[in-house]
Amino acid sequence: MADTMTHHTDHNTDHHDHHDDHGSDEKLWGGGKQPFKASYGKLMMWYFLVSDAFTFAGFLIAYGTLRMSMPTWPVPDFVFSAFPGGFHHKPLLFVTVMTFILLFSSFTMVRAVQEGHRENQKGVVFWMVLTILGGIGFLASQAWEWTTLIKAEHVSVTTNPFSAHTEHGRYLAGDGHDIKAGDLFVPGDSYLIHKHDGEWGNLPYEVLDADGKNMLDDNGKKMVKEQAFGPKAFGALFFFITGFHGFHVLSGVLFLIIICINAATGLYVERKNGYEMVEKIGLYWHFVDLVWVFVFLVFYLI
Repeated sequence: MADTMTHHTDHNTDHHDHHDDHGSDEKLWGGGKQPFKASYGKLMMWYFLVSDAFTFAGFLIAYGTLRMSMPTWPVPDFVFSAFPGGFHHKPLLFVTVMTFILLFSSFTMVRAVQEGHRENQKGVVFWMVLTILGGIGFLASQAWEWTTLIKAEHVSVTTNPFSAHTEHGRYLAGDGHDIKAGDLFVPGDSYLIHKHDGEWGNLPYEVLDADGKNMLDDNGKKMVKEQAFGPKAFGALFFFITGFHGFHVLSGVLFLIIICINAATGLYVERKNGYEMVEKIGLYWHFVDLVWVFVFLVFYLI
């Protein structure tokens, strides 16, 4: 009798263990699990941001390679010294304001995500509106900077009027023949050498050599034209990389507007998922801000 009960107990135990193993398999392979405790949408956003980071890294590495291969390069303190309102010789002041605007918009985005986790609809909308205004302010600032460089300074993708010189008018490098390193020039209304009415003869100032001789005499126009202009790659790299980043900011502003409208209409209230869509666009916006830090470093500081 005891043997029969023992056999019956063992049979039940084996059956129970088999059932537990089967249940474990269902839990393991049943699907519907969130890898890394992140939803599918957030995971895909991270994949996109990583791939986009590689794209920006390639552009910035190309910029660094070309710059290091050039004997001279424009000095940022000269190129980016204008400020709205007619102010000049304010090195990097305007781009600092641009950077502050974008970084502050990143803070407002953090607050929008926090309010989303609290299911606070009004808070989400309020902070997202501030983020949108920050993005628009940055785009407007970049538009002013581009307009100033193109119209006032005559920078293009093929023309770079910023030669390599110091603040006191001494060339940092020369070609060893016509204009030598250390030669002087005397600035007039502008320190740039520009075309006026398509001619090089009507320059806003005269260019002097180390002995004080006017280098624009006779054939001097040609050598000033060739030496005073910096590497052509500067304009192409600047407009392409900052424009590519600006396109990301513009795209982000458009998505922010759409998501903000959805939040205001109560679309995300019913989902009760902590306004996950706001968090996903927040990841993108923080990425755009982080990329600008690197663009600011390589173009404006180094």
